[in-house]
Amino acid sequence: MSSPHALILPYPAQGHVIPLMELSYCLIERGFQITFINTEFNHERISVGSILDEAKFIDGIHFVTIPDGLEPEEDRHNFGRLTTSLTTVMPSFLEELMRNKAVKFTCFIADINMAWAITIAKNAGLRTAAIWPAAAGVLVTLLSIPKLIQDGVIDENGTPMKKEVIQLNPGMTPTDTSNLPWYFLHDEYTQKIMFNYMIANNQATSYAEMIICNSFEMLEKPVFKEMPYILPVGPLHNSFESIRDPNLCYFWSEDKQCISWLNKHPANSVIYVAFGSITIFNNKQFQELALGLELIGRPFLWVVRPDMTNKSISCTYPSGFEERVADRGRIVGWSPQQKVLKHPAIACFISHCGWNSTIEGVRNGVPFLCWPYFVDQLFNQSYITKVWKVGLSLVPDENGLISKEEVRSKVEELLKDRDILARSQALKNFSNISVMEGGSSFKNLNKFADVMREI
Repeated sequence: MSSPHALILPYPAQGHVIPLMELSYCLIERGFQITFINTEFNHERISVGSILDEAKFIDGIHFVTIPDGLEPEEDRHNFGRLTTSLTTVMPSFLEELMRNKAVKFTCFIADINMAWAITIAKNAGLRTAAIWPAAAGVLVTLLSIPKLIQDGVIDENGTPMKKEVIQLNPGMTPTDTSNLPWYFLHDEYTQKIMFNYMIANNQATSYAEMIICNSFEMLEKPVFKEMPYILPVGPLHNSFESIRDPNLCYFWSEDKQCISWLNKHPANSVIYVAFGSITIFNNKQFQELALGLELIGRPFLWVVRPDMTNKSISCTYPSGFEERVADRGRIVGWSPQQKVLKHPAIACFISHCGWNSTIEGVRNGVPFLCWPYFVDQLFNQSYITKVWKVGLSLVPDENGLISKEEVRSKVEELLKDRDILARSQALKNFSNISVMEGGSSFKNLNKFADVMREI
């Protein structure tokens, strides 16, 4: 009998590709073949300087590419333009791929942000599933859109009728309507496109036979109690063991030497600073953060992406900064973050609170300083600071600037808070238990794999 063969489709952004690659490795350990779909544009970014230059088959994963419909020079962070193009261009390529008689797929697993593709898979006769790569609490918010409109909380375009705090279900984290995940663009046209896209994906998700998410039961217990059909299978990175150095399709080249640098530092001594794949800083805030890291006086590892600063303004380090911190600071373009957060030298994590970063910090017992940028990151900040209580928020001043003094004082406050450190370790333990044999995520992942391998 041939192995089950899963076709996997992420939304084409770094924070979505990583968890779906992690899921791929989990399924490989359970006997699956994997075909993973990247856009042509992203595949080019991933393959530069990597093993993908020579092959499209790595660790048992076969990579295929589909165009996203945009020109190479177009901005993939223009989400309205990108999503409109995806839904226009991709369907015909997916249909052709699924009906290719040379490859027999057993099932199709789509990022919920690409759930429109599930109907194509259904029509091709495949088993179907959807994976939510963010907090389950955010998914509940998206699935509650019809009720929010009906109750007069938001209008038909997703705009809040007034600023208020709402609670969708008993026990769930209250949400400020100004922080709803689609209400972030400050651009009515793009917001309307994205809001309608989310509604369409919600409807398409109903065709999936199973919904899984990269979380674990103890992390969002009230959500899973109210929505038992959402199966937590995370942390996904903790759930596969056979690959020591997995390829997670990073868009930037990792600076692996930073691990050797961390090895030279004692336990709990280094501040790790990283803001994911999309956060943009203006020059004033960028320099203020740099000065804050200098003020702390501790060793720090700071990830500064090549595209991290506003494209219209060239951001620069404060005069003499790099020389002054050369003995204790390391600045890299992209880091092997899972390995960094696992390293005993890390004391805390200054983070944008994207879900990948959040769950990676949680599973390694690292306390947070929260600096959210947009979308679900504000919701995740509430989890970190108010529900799990494993971190503190950095608060902007009256001009919207997070000052160097705020950075310094919050790091000092965080590292002195023994209760936060103890709760961080407790969450790490719950995370480890969930993926061990007999744990809730372990059992859910096996259940998922069993359903997906059925023909």
